[in-house]
This record gives sequence, C-alpha cells and structure tokens, in this order.
Amino acid sequence: MANGTGAVGGARGRRGAAVLGAALGGCVLVAAATAPASAHSAVHGHGVDYVALGDSYTSGPGIPRQVDANCARSNHDYPSLVAAQHQVTTFEDVSCAGATTAEMWQAQGTNAPQLDAVRRDTDLVTVQIGGNDVGFGPIISTCARLAAQDPTGNPCERSYQAPGYDELALAIAKAAPKVDRVLRAVHARAPHARVVVVGYPDLLPEDGSGCFPQVPFAQKDFPYLRDTEKRLNLMLRLVAGVNRAEYVDTYGPTVGHDMCKTPADRWIEPLQPTAPAAPAHPNAKGEAAMAQAVLERLEQGRGRG
Repeated sequence: MANGTGAVGGARGRRGAAVLGAALGGCVLVAAATAPASAHSAVHGHGVDYVALGDSYTSGPGIPRQVDANCARSNHDYPSLVAAQHQVTTFEDVSCAGATTAEMWQAQGTNAPQLDAVRRDTDLVTVQIGGNDVGFGPIISTCARLAAQDPTGNPCERSYQAPGYDELALAIAKAAPKVDRVLRAVHARAPHARVVVVGYPDLLPEDGSGCFPQVPFAQKDFPYLRDTEKRLNLMLRLVAGVNRAEYVDTYGPTVGHDMCKTPADRWIEPLQPTAPAAPAHPNAKGEAAMAQAVLERLEQGRGRG
C-alpha cells in the first residue's frame, strides 16, 4: 500500500513538473512531446466519430454560413472542413466564440458544456483553447489604446512588464494547467480517442514589422505580441505532449498571410475586416488553411499501430 501511494505521488509529481515546464516554455518536455499519441483503430480502418472543441478561432465567427448565433459558429470553420474531407461517421462541433477552458465544464448561453459532447465511443477530438484564458481580446484593446501614447515605441510591452515581470508570460503559465486539465478530461471520457491540439495561426508579421493604422499597435509592440503568441503555441504543444495528444502547428502554414497583408493574401482579418470574419480572426481562407494542417496531421497517423 505504501509503495502504491508512493508511485501515485511520484506520478503526480512528474506531471506537475512537466506541466510547469510547459508553462515556463522550457525544454524539459521535448521527450514527452515526441511520444506517440494514442490512436483508436477506427481512425485507420473505417468511419470516425469526431468531436471539435474550441473557441472563436475554431468556430469561425462571421464566416458564411453562420449556423449557431449564440456561438458565432460557421459551417465552414476548420472542423466542418475536416469532417467533410476525413472519414467521418458522426460529427459534433461544439466550439463557441468566447470560450475559455472553463466552458469545457460549464454552459455558455445555449451551448452545453463542451466536454458533454465527448463520449466513450468518440474516436477523434480536436481541441483549440487557451487564447481567451490568456486574454486575446483585452490584449488587443489595451495595445491599440496605448499605441497613441508612443506610436513608434513599445508602450504595450512596457505596460505588461511594468510590475517587473511579463504579465502575458505569466498568463500563459497560468493557462497551462487549465489546458492540461481539459486534455486529461478528454482522455477520461474517450479513452481510445485520438486527441489533437490545434495551435493558433500567425496573426502578425513574422518579421516583426508593423502596419499602423491597419493594425493600430505601436511599431515596436509588433515583435513583442508576435513572440507572445509563439509562447502560447509553445505551451500548447508541450502540454499536448504531456497528455499523449498530438499538436498541429497552424502558425507556420499561415506565415505571410497575417492581418497586415493585402486582402488578396490575408487569411487573418485586421481590426476592421474587409472579408466576412470577426476582427483579428481567420477568414474563410484561414479556416481552410487550419483544416489542411489538421488533415495532414491525421493522414500522418494512418496505418499506425
């Protein structure tokens, strides 16, 4: 009995250390992140029971056709595109604009707790969550407001680092155990499911350049905000690895199609969209790019034992 208790305590300690490493963006999880993910045979041989969990980057607000006003959900969001092209028997998209990790367990308007959709016979679950836990919306409004004070400087970065530490880095660290809890809950409800964590697409220029007033941030805040998003995606990748989940990079495939690009090349709309989409969110092309990244990852797993 004592040995069993010690083993459990040791396992919990290792999990805590691993999640802490993810929160801090360290390298301690590299081995865990490369471990093979769980995959049910249904993914390989026949139809798949697929459930999509997520926030507005998943649901596709503003993209035609909107099929759920409460959640601003489009039938051309990336889960719908994945379901249309993958071998899906049943499909349930419960992603909802504004969702945080808390909405995995609690209702959001007419949307039931998202985890309610995950059942024992679910074969595939995609999860894209964490951006609202960190505060995507408030960050954008804060940085846009502060830009007027110092348009060529970095007033947003200075504001978030005023306490002597980076408040956004801390917010990402605090979100790590929340995402960890979501993934553990998914595995508990669907123990044979293939679980795929989807990262966030490239929102701002990879080279750190700005495009005021199209995106009304101060010039030197662009690289800070770019790096903050990269830190968030790194945390998601590492927490996925701890939880036997696969990670899909949607940042890399969308580089060069950020908010600052011309309408013809833009997959993420600026704060005043010119295509049907929410401000600072993927348009139809962006959702299609994320769908392609997920589909490519799913194809990599075919034939795996």
